[in-house]
Amino acid sequence: MNETNPVISFVSPVYKAEMILEKLVEEIQKVMTDINTSFEIILVDDRSPDKSWDVMKAISHKFPEVKSVRLSRNFGQHPAIMAGLTMAKGEWIVVLDCDLQDQPKEVLKLYKKAQEGFDVVLAKRKNRQDSFFKKMTSLLFSKIYSFFTDTKYDNEVANFGIYHSKVIASILQIADSIKFFPLFVKFVGYNSTSIIVEHALREEGNSSYNFSKLISLAFNSIISFSNKPLKLFVRFGLIISLISFLFGLYNIYLTVTNQIEVLGYSSIIVSIWFLSGIIITTIGVTGIYVGKIFDQTKNRPTFIIDEKL
Repeated sequence: MNETNPVISFVSPVYKAEMILEKLVEEIQKVMTDINTSFEIILVDDRSPDKSWDVMKAISHKFPEVKSVRLSRNFGQHPAIMAGLTMAKGEWIVVLDCDLQDQPKEVLKLYKKAQEGFDVVLAKRKNRQDSFFKKMTSLLFSKIYSFFTDTKYDNEVANFGIYHSKVIASILQIADSIKFFPLFVKFVGYNSTSIIVEHALREEGNSSYNFSKLISLAFNSIISFSNKPLKLFVRFGLIISLISFLFGLYNIYLTVTNQIEVLGYSSIIVSIWFLSGIIITTIGVTGIYVGKIFDQTKNRPTFIIDEKL
């Protein structure tokens, strides 16, 4: 590690946070006074519609350790995190949200735990200060994702944590067009642990994730990290074929024994609609995977940096 590089880099994506950015920087400065080592703060404006960028520029001029980055458009939280990670120079990188629910004071505990020989120390939010809706959707996502990927996903862990630079280097090598930072951390592995931290109430505003965005994020993440939906449809198709074959044998038996007087119109129609629905759904899921392959082969950048301070 170059001696001029900071020991710890803080990366925070910014969206609709003009009222709390100064407090975020102040809280980070306080905890770094206790840790007593060099640091940098990288704020990434995900093209926020408010005056966040103006505030970030003022903070960067005031504090030399604050680097402000603005994306060319709104790419989303996780591409913004990846943009910040490309600029981080520290031996350790802390990723935290800008809303102060991830409290900077907890970084002291994360850093001390990392010094015990861990490459990743995740912040586990035991008592989440989120709305009932957000907690339930997070729990639902964790269950669905765990099922489709045959892994264990902890909904009490999000982006907040401290990561060694080699971990971040490995994450940046992942060329997936769909970015989801927590899953990338899980994928690369390394020696990791988690500790319980205090989760705070949101300082200002509301979450930018509405229901449709949460569904889209969950759907894209599952499609990106698992092909189990395709396997399930193959199994389902085989089961339907087996049932149809057995039903066909049964109908042959009824025909031979003269037990069928009038052919069943209703059963034929129901069978046609049911099997057509299965076929269309299967083709649709396959088409989605083909579409994701198409997006991946285009190799478009997942973020574009417009300005840097």
